[in-house]
Formats: sequence, structure tokens, C-alpha cells
Amino acid sequence: MVTPIPEHAENDVALTILHTADWHLGRRFPSFDADDATRLSRARLEVVERIFALAEQRQVDAVLCAGDLFDDISPDRDWFQGLADVIRKRGNPERPVVLLPGNHDPLVGGSVWSPEHELRRLLPEFVHVVDRDDFELPIGECGVVLARPCRSKAGQGDNALALPSREPGDDRIRIGLVHGSTFDIPGWQQSFPIAADAAVRRGLDYLAIGDTHAFRIVPPDAEVPTVYPSAPEATSFGETDTGYVALVFFSRSRRALVQREPVGAWAWERVRVDSLEALRALLERDLSRVVLRLELEMMVDPEGLDEVERTLVELRGSDVKHGRVGALQIDREGLQLTTEGIDAYFEGLPEVLQRTAKRLQEIEAAGERAAEARRALYHLYRLSRGANEAT
Repeated sequence: MVTPIPEHAENDVALTILHTADWHLGRRFPSFDADDATRLSRARLEVVERIFALAEQRQVDAVLCAGDLFDDISPDRDWFQGLADVIRKRGNPERPVVLLPGNHDPLVGGSVWSPEHELRRLLPEFVHVVDRDDFELPIGECGVVLARPCRSKAGQGDNALALPSREPGDDRIRIGLVHGSTFDIPGWQQSFPIAADAAVRRGLDYLAIGDTHAFRIVPPDAEVPTVYPSAPEATSFGETDTGYVALVFFSRSRRALVQREPVGAWAWERVRVDSLEALRALLERDLSRVVLRLELEMMVDPEGLDEVERTLVELRGSDVKHGRVGALQIDREGLQLTTEGIDAYFEGLPEVLQRTAKRLQEIEAAGERAAEARRALYHLYRLSRGANEAT
């Protein structure tokens, strides 16, 4: 459950943080064509800029980034330079930023988080990389961040339980920051497991985590919120509840109120199209910020196939015209051509074309090379259309 901060409680707010994770800067999308893949990779950095703009707008006390900020341990220079540029442009020296190595970008020798890596020289002084196991950083007037990095791609240690316990007399707002899998995720024991009661056992007031890409409070009724803020932009089809960060408001009594805030610009959709009418309907939608996997599941005659191809060009775009879809994948496996009644298209054409069409129909009927014969018939149909238009 996401709890918005009540208006009457604003004066009781002692500390505000923005919690984000799983940016996956440098992620590649090889299953898309080159232009779409570049657009989707670029979206990772564009959303980071919006995140820091939101931090400024809401005047938070700190920005906590809970791992998998890069897609691997050695991103290209464009990505770490780009991140440093965004932080210098959008950051505020009065607002510390904490960057945590996750399991995609763990703290290992030569990684992007290593003290000797060029990124560290590019980051402003108010940015703090979690590069030690006893990381502790005061924030605001009454808060402290306790964090521990991932040092490998997988592990069985619970980094949350490895954080220090609250000492007697410590009345600070204690925020844990780790990356890993909660108990409700299959296989969680192998991927930096986080115990269900880790936050309570360590005397935390909030546990900021990253790893899975959906916005979740685990469990929803937890005494102390343990929160996945989601990936701010989805990385694949099938991901749900992505596109958010968590704004967390702490009262003077240390109670954490969690507010889900949208920052993502892209929606990922799978659409199954089983008729020409359904395909035409896509042209009526604004798909400019949609990553669309279009699954064609229908049988069409040659004229219908022509319409399908024209519509796909309009959706995808061409060398001279922008497409209607932000990024497009097309699955044609279920698109079938029926050649029933195709003879009518060849009437009045030269006899050699008619004989060729008849022979191809015979091959199709025999079954052994039916698919090849249907494709050949369609190409012959297209040629015949050209011949008819020329005359």
C-alpha cells in the first residue's frame, strides 16, 4: 500500500528522501532495429534527468539509488560520463546522492564503482559511492543512511542483516540501503536474500532496496517499510508496475510515509491483432511513447496482405516519414495468406502468367512446398497488379 502524505502532516515532516533503483544505464536492445534500440537505451539516461528534476522540485534531503544503476560492471564511457553530467547539471550540493553497487554492477576490481575508475573523478563531492561494507552517511538534521554494496553477481549473504543494529539512545531516522531479493521471490536465497524482518531486527525506520523492477512494499503491511521503487523505465515486455520512484516522508516520530511518484515516459505493450479492423484501430492511438510488440494472428487474402504491409510501414515509419510507434517489434508467425479465389486477379493477363499461377496453385495443393508456393503466388499477384496499373 502506498500512503500519500496527509496535508495536515506536512509540518510534522522531519526528513524527505527520494529512493530510486535499477536504472540499467548502458542496456542494449538487440531484438529491436538499430534506431529503436538506440532510442530505448537513451531513455535510461533521460529518466535519470527527470528523477533529479523531481528531487529538486520536491526539495528532498537526499537521493538514494539502490543498485543496478548500470547494466554491467564496465559500461561505455558515454554512460558514466552521461550520468556524471546529469548529476552536475541537476544535482544540488546541499542534497547528498548515494550510489549503491548492485548485482548487475557489483563492486569488484576494475568495475565502474572502483575508486580508481574515471567515474569517481567525474562525480561531484556531494555524490557518495557505497564502496565499503560499513558505509554510514548523515543526512538532513536527524537522519543517517546505512548501506552495504554487492560485491559479486550473486551471493547468499543478507546485506540488510549485515547492517549495524540501533544502539541504545540512538533516536536518529535510520535508513538502510541494500540490493537484493526479498523472501517472496523464487530463488531469493541465491541472490542476496533479504529477510522479511530485517528492517525491524536492525532498528531501521525504512529499508530502501533494489533488484526487481515492480514497485512493491514487502510485505504491504510491514511494520517498517521495505520498498522496491521499481525500474524508472521498463527493460522488457512483461514487466509491470514500472516507471516510478519512491518519495519517503519521515515524521518527527520516525514514521515513514511512502508515496509512489511516476517518472517513466515509456509504456511496453504486447498487442495481438487478429483482424484488419484491429490493425486499423492502432492508427487511431497515440503510440509515440509506446514500445509495441505486435503479434499478427490472422488470415488475409492478397489485398488484405497489401493493407497489412501499408499499415506496418505507417506504424514503423520509413526513410522519409516518421512512424507512429515509439519502438516496434513485429511477430509475423501467425500471419497467413489465403490464395483462395486468387485466379480472379490474373484474368485478362498474358497466358504465361495465368499458366504460372495455375502451376503454383497445384504445387500449393500438393502440400509439400505449400508455403513457398503461396509466397510465389503473392509475388506474382503483386507483379500482376503492377502490370494492370501500367496498362
